[in-house]
Amino acid sequence: MNQLSCLLVEDEPLARQLLTDYVQQVPYLRLVGTCATPTAALAALHQQPVDVMFLDVQMPEMTGLALLRLLPRKPLVVLTTAYSEYALESYELDVVDYLLKPITPDRFLRAVHKVYARWEPAVSVGVPAQPAPPAQPAGPAYLFVKDGAQLLKVWWADVLYVEGLRDYVTIHTRQRKIVSLQQLKALTQQLPADRFVRIHHSCIVALDAIDVVHKDKVQIGERYLPVSATYAKAFREAVERHRI
Repeated sequence: MNQLSCLLVEDEPLARQLLTDYVQQVPYLRLVGTCATPTAALAALHQQPVDVMFLDVQMPEMTGLALLRLLPRKPLVVLTTAYSEYALESYELDVVDYLLKPITPDRFLRAVHKVYARWEPAVSVGVPAQPAPPAQPAGPAYLFVKDGAQLLKVWWADVLYVEGLRDYVTIHTRQRKIVSLQQLKALTQQLPADRFVRIHHSCIVALDAIDVVHKDKVQIGERYLPVSATYAKAFREAVERHRI
């Protein structure tokens, strides 16, 4: 597995040390430097571009978002902050993930997995170059969902299941529950059909989130969700496609 070079930009010494420890525990991350200010980060990136940057939002001199706008060539970016109000603005800058402090090890690893999934080396080491296959259209790996007065970026990989009730849906993710004013049918049309399957008129589950398939229900973590007779056949067929 190829390593990603990374830079930490964080003005708080304790937070900087914590992130340093986290990075050093991931085999495919290679820490090339840490910076306490945006000015130092600009100089470091000028000297040595990196693959990924863990970037604090609130810092002296300028914010992390302002720093991002100054970069002519942006690495993959994971924001680290104690403030949730910058989420929408950060996603407009195409950040990979948005980590709220205090950052736990498992949440950090989920962010790193997202980074690695988006990082593709131009040429694999030791593999002869081959003509590129024709590009295939692919849908985005996420969706912006309205939650009250804000829009939240929801990655399909984080969704466990979705429940619908009249004009509302509740999206259960690995991090939180999101209640959004829309009908389940409308959301269903935007879900990747190869990753999600309907098991009830009011419930859709992510196939990779299912822990156990029972006779008439599925288990996701500690939750048991019923599989209705109407959707049982299509659900079983979807499961069979992933069976060994």
